[in-house]
Amino acid sequence: MDDSYVIISPCRNEAEFMRSTLNSVVNQSVKPSKWIIVDDGSTDDTPQILQQYANQYSFIEIVTRNDRGHRSVGPGVVEAFNVGLNAISLDEYQFICKLDLDVDLPKRYFEILISRMDESPRIGTCSGKPYNRRAGNLVSEKRGDEMSVGMTKFYRISCFKHIGGFVSEVMWDAIDCHRCRQLGWIACSWDEPELQFVHLRVMGSSQAGIYTGKARHGYGQYFMGTGLAYMTATSLYRMLHPPYILGGLAMLWGYLKSMVARVPRYKDENLREFIRDYQWKCLVLGKQQATRYLDDQQKTVWNKEMVELGD
Repeated sequence: MDDSYVIISPCRNEAEFMRSTLNSVVNQSVKPSKWIIVDDGSTDDTPQILQQYANQYSFIEIVTRNDRGHRSVGPGVVEAFNVGLNAISLDEYQFICKLDLDVDLPKRYFEILISRMDESPRIGTCSGKPYNRRAGNLVSEKRGDEMSVGMTKFYRISCFKHIGGFVSEVMWDAIDCHRCRQLGWIACSWDEPELQFVHLRVMGSSQAGIYTGKARHGYGQYFMGTGLAYMTATSLYRMLHPPYILGGLAMLWGYLKSMVARVPRYKDENLREFIRDYQWKCLVLGKQQATRYLDDQQKTVWNKEMVELGD
């Protein structure tokens, strides 16, 4: 079976962390056929470091964008990713990964993900789990099993095409998983030693600090269509994890501020309704049971879609 995969990495001013990511990818047990790294206007040593690796590894290709003057989380990341997409032909690969340059991956990371997807044709997107280093210890970022995580989005090409790619908004990395499930695909992640990776930058801290990032996440949840009850429950849960109390409050504040201002929501009303229905099931049944129920329910949708797509 052809298990070729391509990586696309949007990056901006990643000199502090990127060597760890670069080294962890070039030392993978199964290496990418192509790695497109989109330098989104870096002003630090990122371009020089990228060129060093591109000179050494023929599968690395650098695409450079002009400096917009600031980091753009969400829309900017997807825009840069799409620039990388334009540099390849998706039909040449079986899998695609959107990979940030602030992670340190275990050696068999991609080998294991590919194997799991080969074994289960309904898995459309998957990942391992992110951990942060704190006081010499690895601490889980507490990501749910029903999503692939944004910093290492690994996709089956047929699924990626089916969902129409990523939405250019803050919650792109959750909307895509809900869209997968709506179309009958399975989105998942596994918390196992060989799939646990180090996230070198604390999630949500890349622009103006972690509390700004948490509030931005709250806005993103509102934009995606998340209901108030589910958002409140999520914020309470996050208060129990670092940054304690204030992190969850910042998320809820971002959501409520957007709700009061009547900020426009994601235009796909059917998907928003699908998300809210799933979230209510999570509140009533628990997330694991609700996800299993929905995945079983959506299997007939997937079978029908595959027939229509000719797969």
